[in-house]
Amino acid sequence: MFKPHVTVACVVQAEGYFLVVEEEINHKMLWNQPAGHLEADETLLQAASRELLEETGIHAQPQSLLQVHQWIAPDGTPFLRFSFAIDLPERQPTAPRDSDISCCHWLKPEEILNAACLRSPLVAESLRCYQRGQRYPLSLFEAFNWPYSL
Repeated sequence: MFKPHVTVACVVQAEGYFLVVEEEINHKMLWNQPAGHLEADETLLQAASRELLEETGIHAQPQSLLQVHQWIAPDGTPFLRFSFAIDLPERQPTAPRDSDISCCHWLKPEEILNAACLRSPLVAESLRCYQRGQRYPLSLFEAFNWPYSL
């Protein structure tokens, strides 16, 4: 049976800047959106908010869906990545709680799109989706007969 990794990512914008997290992977410092895996007892929206809080210290909820990407990483790992948009009124200070995150940066889109240190090509692609104005309502998501508290 095919079992892709399910991940969520938040494209966070404020004042024309976008938030990236910096993490060390295989001894290289790489940039990513606040992102991570879906846990067994949470919805996709809960996962996105949790990852944002853990990786940046920012409390915010997804406002819309940008895109769902089905992707196979260079190592052959299959992924389903749900990218969400969050627009904040102003850039907020960050305080990562996840020890894997070394710091966060608020960057102009060109800095991200031209960077050689992206964790995956989906970082740039999610930003391009945001720039194209793609937005889908969160009402697409429903936790049917969900046994856990929402």
